[in-house]
Formats: sequence, structure tokens, C-alpha cells
Amino acid sequence: MSRMFASVFAIFWKDVLSEIRTKEIVTAVLVFALLVLVIFNFAFDAASGTTARIAPGILWVAFTFAGILGLNRVFAIEKENASLAGLRLCPVDRMVIFWGKLAGSFTFMLVIAAVITPIFLVLFNLPLFLPRLALIIVLATLGFTSVGTLFSALAMNIRARDIMLPILFLPLVVPVIIGAVETTTCVLAGGPWSDMLTWLEIMIAFDIIYLVVATLMFEFVIEE
Repeated sequence: MSRMFASVFAIFWKDVLSEIRTKEIVTAVLVFALLVLVIFNFAFDAASGTTARIAPGILWVAFTFAGILGLNRVFAIEKENASLAGLRLCPVDRMVIFWGKLAGSFTFMLVIAAVITPIFLVLFNLPLFLPRLALIIVLATLGFTSVGTLFSALAMNIRARDIMLPILFLPLVVPVIIGAVETTTCVLAGGPWSDMLTWLEIMIAFDIIYLVVATLMFEFVIEE
């Protein structure tokens, strides 16, 4: 078991070091997400009283499309660097590769969220201390990246992968995105835990189901 965790960490750390050197994923995704927030901030007047209704949708639109931009590169980098064959030849179970890649995607997305969320709250004149929003972001990001990492591997051999990934991926993650928007609306309105409990349970169930399904299917997806 410890060897498996060491292998997962090795793949995760390889992606982190690669990203630190190139800054290819985080920089592009971060700039895109910030541009979306700034454009929406100019489009809607924060003093008009509609902020609480539209702000959750704006946050998750920015996060979703920026996330797709990043997920497109998770396995594309391996293919462009001709290192995918090396990963396949590693004497480890295929699910180790999936969990290593998932850990990298999850970490990158959390870094993006940690940067854009405070900026979003300031731009839309919302309270800065919202610990429940952090829980929502973690749950939504886990579901988002578990499905996205699988579909990134699936789309890497498709010629128009930049177009096909969102077409294949978005319909599946709609439940977790809707859950994130609904729970964020409750948090920004100062609602109680009981009002968001059902959506939190849906998001947790989504995370568990797709973590298991993606882990089991990855072996078949990565084979040529």
C-alpha cells in the first residue's frame, strides 16, 4: 500500500515540478478566469441589488470553463512530450497513473480557486470570510477533476480534442455544477446549513460514484 501511495505521489510531484518550470496550465487558466470575472463585473452593477442572485453563476461559469482549459492539457502534455508510453511502461497499476494525474489536476484547480475566489468576492462586494464556500469548492473541484481527468485521457487521441472534451465532459458534470451554484447562493445569502444539505449530499455522492467509476474505467481508456 505504501508503495502505491509513493507511486501516486511520484506522478503527482512530476506534474507539479513540470508546471513550476513551464507555468503552462496555471497561468493560462488563471488569466482566463480573471478575465471572465472582470468582464462580468463590468457587465453587472454590484450596487443594483442583483449581486446575490447572479454572483454564484458567474463564479462557477468562470471556474468551469477555466477548468476545461486546464483539463485539456493534463494528458496532452504527456502525448506531446512522448512520455505517455513511459507512463504505461511503469511497473504499477493503471489506477496509480489516474490517481497521480487526478491529484495534480485537483491541486492546480484548488490553487486557481484560492486566487480567483477572494478577487471575485472583492469585485462583487461580498463578505471575504466564508468558510462554507471553501467546503463547496473542495467538493465541487473533486467531482469536476475526477470526471475531467478521465475524459482528458479519453480525448487525447481525438484530433479535435479541444472541442470534443467539453462536449463529452460538460453533460456529466452538470449535477455537481448545479449543486455548487445552489449551495453558493445559499452561502452568499447567509442561509442555514439545512438549506444546502441536500445539495451537499448530492455533491458528495457524485464525488464517490465518479471516483470509483473513473478509477475502474481508466485502465481501458488509456490503452491504445
